[in-house]
Amino acid sequence: MRGPHNIWRLIRTGATFERTGAMPIILEAMDAPPALRVLARVLGWPFKWLGLKGDPAMPPATRALTALGPAYIKFGQILSTRPDVVGDEMARALTVLQDKLPASPLRIAKASVEDSLGAPVEELFSEFSDSIAAASIAQVHRARVAETGQEVAVKILRPGIEKAFRKDIDAFYFAASMIEFLPSARRLRPREVIEHFEGVVLGELDLRLESASASEFAANTGGDSGFSLPAILWNLSDRRVMTMDWVEGVPLGDNDAIDKAGHNRRALGDRVLQLFLSHALRDGFFHADMHQGNLKVAANGDLIAYDFGIMGQIDEYTRRVYAEILFGFIKRDYRRVAEVHFEAGYVPADQDVDEFARALRAVGEPIFGQNASNISMGNLLSYLFEVTERFGMETRTELILLQRTMVVVEGVARSLNSDINIWEVARPIVEDYIAKSIGPKAFALDLLRTARVLSRFGPQLPQLAETALVRQTQSETVESRKPILFAAVWLGIGASLGAVAFWLIAA
Repeated sequence: MRGPHNIWRLIRTGATFERTGAMPIILEAMDAPPALRVLARVLGWPFKWLGLKGDPAMPPATRALTALGPAYIKFGQILSTRPDVVGDEMARALTVLQDKLPASPLRIAKASVEDSLGAPVEELFSEFSDSIAAASIAQVHRARVAETGQEVAVKILRPGIEKAFRKDIDAFYFAASMIEFLPSARRLRPREVIEHFEGVVLGELDLRLESASASEFAANTGGDSGFSLPAILWNLSDRRVMTMDWVEGVPLGDNDAIDKAGHNRRALGDRVLQLFLSHALRDGFFHADMHQGNLKVAANGDLIAYDFGIMGQIDEYTRRVYAEILFGFIKRDYRRVAEVHFEAGYVPADQDVDEFARALRAVGEPIFGQNASNISMGNLLSYLFEVTERFGMETRTELILLQRTMVVVEGVARSLNSDINIWEVARPIVEDYIAKSIGPKAFALDLLRTARVLSRFGPQLPQLAETALVRQTQSETVESRKPILFAAVWLGIGASLGAVAFWLIAA
């Protein structure tokens, strides 16, 4: 029965897109092939005359997704981080999706807490408010712990949300399989987009994972001056419930309140940008939803971040590549930026490095030629992706998320200080990372880490070498022996490195 249900859900979706006027806008934003455009408009045409649906003050695409419910709202929020799929203009429009949705009744929220934590709410909390915020997946309540009197925020998954999302994800996969029947539509990578959506959502449907992300983020940033996070109360958290400190502060989007509280907005703007870059480059783990609604300023001037449902992660090698690219642009060394792309394998080796460097210059020079306050790192990365795509670079989801978050963080920084010089603020962070991660000291540390890894295999190295040599003596030809001899030599080198590593560690 899944097929008919999915077909009906897709008909409902198409009808809503038509009634809100979103269908032609979405098809244009995704640069949909002609066959798909005709099919969508023909199927949706009968519903166009049913009248406007949703709030007419909202953009059509936002209005359509809001009308379709939580799964579609979350899908729109995630697509706002994928301008490579929906285009820059549509991505910007989707960022305004509202989180203030109708909340579940208080009695249902309390029942959910009781089921998850195994005790009545009245035993756990001396106070428990109505919902103070409700998004597509969860809602938040203000409460006070009965045992300690500590004021906390309690985040609760909406009842039945897992089942509802599972149904909509099945429908999305069904739609993707239908779209892939059209060869010209396969370039939209519909299944890949749905897989990305499913991965993000399944992570958010287990609040233990969000709690773990918050804990890891706190451990990474514990030494960051002027930055703090609410602590997780693990004894009052579970898969469907997440309890953390209640944080008081001025919303970062309220400049009047910030000024009234006596905070330095210029310093705050610099700190937002530098903290984000530090987290991305130094830690490879960053808050990927760092808009004003998820940031406050404490009375002591600290920035406070919360809502850790969407976090970005970048491996160490990619961070080094990203830092070298940024540093090359800061130095306006376009040849080096081009070489880094080739060395990393981002651009195919059959492309011309000089031609690529000229294309990068065409990206960088117009940006650097602007007034300092108008220079945008987010725009630079966006233009860079356009150029690299022309030279055959495949889409890298982790860099797209980084670029999207960079745009949001820049917007936050500029809202605090419209004259901020993005490059001057970013430069010390990038240079410090380069010095620590790419210089001679970093090379020595890499060698030490390699030796430590080899040392863990030390007890096995003699046996591995003996096995390789026995196989070598049983080989019939000299040519067939060469790879085994080569392996034996490297095993010997590995054993030596392991011994050196043991000595270093012992010293």
